[in-house]
Parts: sequence; C-alpha cells; structure tokens
Amino acid sequence: MKLKVFKADGSSSTEKDFPHFPEFEGDRGIATLRQVVIAQQANKRQGNASTKTRAEVAGSGKKLFRQKGSGTARQGSRRVPHQRHGGVAHGPKPRDYSQKTNRKMRQLAMQRALFDRAVAGGLSVIEDLAVEAPKTKIFNNVLKNVYPERCKVLVVDDTFEANTAFAARNIQGVALAESGDLSVLDIVKFQNVIVSSKAIETIIARAVDGKGDA
Repeated sequence: MKLKVFKADGSSSTEKDFPHFPEFEGDRGIATLRQVVIAQQANKRQGNASTKTRAEVAGSGKKLFRQKGSGTARQGSRRVPHQRHGGVAHGPKPRDYSQKTNRKMRQLAMQRALFDRAVAGGLSVIEDLAVEAPKTKIFNNVLKNVYPERCKVLVVDDTFEANTAFAARNIQGVALAESGDLSVLDIVKFQNVIVSSKAIETIIARAVDGKGDA
C-alpha cells in the first residue's frame, strides 16, 4: 500500500510503499468493523440513567375520588404513570451496556478501518509533528498544507512534544491521539487522519500483530 508522506511543514509530499500495510479484497472485515465500532460506542456509555416507578415516587396512596358517579374514568392512585408527577412506565434503570469483543475481532477491525481510510485518501503520513514554537498558526498552516479542504482531523503520534500539544489544542475540529491508544472508533470518526512516520510503524505493527489493540 502506497501512502503520501509529507515533510514536517507539509509543503511537499512523496509516495512511499508500506509493505505490511493491511489490504483487503471485497467486503471482508466490514461486518466485524461495524460490530467492533458498536461495541466501543457501547463501552463508552455510563449506563447511569434512572427513573422512578410508581412504587418509588412520593405521593398519597389515597383513592382520588369515588369509583362511580363522577362521570369520568376511575382512578385509584396519584402515583400512576399517566398522572402528573407519577411514576415512569418502562423507564431506564442503571445497567451495564458494555460488549465484549475478542482480540482477533479487534485486530481485523483495525486492519479494515486503516485500509478503508487509506483507500478513501484520508490517511496521510508526515515525517515529523514537531513545531518550533507552541503557536496555533504554525500548526494550522501544516494542516492546511496536508488537507487544504479539511473537515475534522485526527493527529496521531507516538508521543507528542509539548509545543505540538499546545499548538494544536485550540484548533477546532482537531484531535490528538497517541498511537498506542488509537482505537478503531477514532479512525472511523475522523475523515482525515495525519500520522507521524514513527506512529505509522507502531500502528501497522499493532494491526498485524494484534498486540495492545484498543
């Protein structure tokens, strides 16, 4: 697989072949990718939403009015769901939404996500992500050189220098991620991904070996 490799300032690029980059034919891995993305989204849910049933809300247990003769529907309690300030029928309760995915599934999903992002032209490699000063303007110019018409951008490196982190933190639509913590969901969420030359080797090793996958 050939990817564009930009200079540190993003001014020019060359194509470089990455022999161990994952490649696919047909629809292999798409279903697994979908399943892993759903699982990772579910694992982020806190699951602490809670409502009170008619047995838990405060209110009198006295019958509202007599059974017959009122000309309206009979009512037995003020705490029923259709009464104001009543309980909630079939409402949410605290629960665990987490889903388990095995290592081979996560490995295949990572490979497919990288392949799809590269084929779509949304994966670029940059020689170095270091900037000379912690200034947003400098880092923003690099992004514009790599992706002139960019939407959201994910920037990935093994470890970020302080200047780079400070320069990128205030740019709207830009997120930073370390290669060791990169997840399948991160790759899917961002249309444009910029990876340092060091980080791309780490990511490919993770995708091939399946070690330390998120």
